[in-house]
Amino acid sequence: MARPQLAPEPPGVPARRAALRLLDAVLRRGLALEAALDRATTGLDRREDRGLVHAIVSEALRRLPDLDALIDSATARPLPEDAKARFALRIALVQALALGTPPHAAIATVLPLVDGGPRKLVHGVFGTLMRRNAALPEVPELPAATWLRWQAAWGEDVAEAARVAIAAPPPVDLSLRGDTTAAEGMALLPRHLRVPAFTTVPELPGFAEGEWWVQDLAASLPARLIGAGPGTALDLCAAPGGKTLQLAAAGWDVTALDVSEKRLARLSENLDRTGLSAKVVAADALKWKPREPVDALLLDAPCSATGIFRRHPDVLHRVRPAVIAEAAELQARLLARAAEWVKPGGRLVYATCSLEREEGEAQVERFLAEHADYRLVPAAPELLPEGIAPDPKGWVRTLPGMLAEQGGLDGFFIARLDRTG
Repeated sequence: MARPQLAPEPPGVPARRAALRLLDAVLRRGLALEAALDRATTGLDRREDRGLVHAIVSEALRRLPDLDALIDSATARPLPEDAKARFALRIALVQALALGTPPHAAIATVLPLVDGGPRKLVHGVFGTLMRRNAALPEVPELPAATWLRWQAAWGEDVAEAARVAIAAPPPVDLSLRGDTTAAEGMALLPRHLRVPAFTTVPELPGFAEGEWWVQDLAASLPARLIGAGPGTALDLCAAPGGKTLQLAAAGWDVTALDVSEKRLARLSENLDRTGLSAKVVAADALKWKPREPVDALLLDAPCSATGIFRRHPDVLHRVRPAVIAEAAELQARLLARAAEWVKPGGRLVYATCSLEREEGEAQVERFLAEHADYRLVPAAPELLPEGIAPDPKGWVRTLPGMLAEQGGLDGFFIARLDRTG
């Protein structure tokens, strides 16, 4: 007997169902948004639908504490954090209040995601909030745990600056292959250009000619601290490859290593586009080793990635102390292993896109205590954008609030460590 075919869902509903799966993957299972996107959007027909799913979930994560505060203000008692009704309301409200979706369309495409009593609840709460003319605050609230952690580490001003930073889409930074480009924008350092958020990158002058690549200004600083070649350089955990391109453009003979073949494919594409060269190796840095020591080594280590919260708001909700501790343990192993691969007189730059001291300052202090043959070399001020100075101890720490008038930058920790013997 043939199985009856289900009627197709109304237009717009499959994308919202995918958004529900993706939001669940991030908040309940702790997956990174980008990593979970493919599976969550399986079966969607159009690229536009995939983009819509990403936009809905990204903005919901950016605004989650404020969305939940609105939901709780319209219910007799708070809904459980993992209640499907709460997830559905988050998706409906973020569309109506932040993404410009007409309220009737926002709720009509979400109601099919819930059944029975929860469906009535979702409809009632949404209607109540629309009648109240509910609105989201201009500056989002951070999750309480994140606020408290960053306030303790950096002070209230930095935590407040993080709130402001997440409210606005970040600009797009370009690293230049040479000293000039046909593209126009604001230069904050040599071989740098900043263009507005949402710029269609492939349409900018110089893209096809390989004159530049996209790379946040903070992410470009580690390779700047390496300096210019010639010599041999090893870029560990290299993908997606911006630092490899910088090193190659600076005259180094570069080997780029990463465990992800998929991410290395993107690096190879950029090498082809820019006409730069590097040896690309797919391997685990904890198991691989070079044939001989190198003159320079850049370790942009795997981390919690809390410094890139402006572009990846999922880190605000899925990164907890256990995640930070696990990342710090891996960083320590990689750093100790990498230290063996640098020639005497060579340099090692350690970096993380993290706002956690455990993954930056504490990591380097422990390394120096255990490696008497390394010394911390203070960053030269001319290598940094105006308004950013090295820490008195010599490393570089970028924080929310820095360069705010120019569009800000990601949170990074960078230290140059020279081998003395």
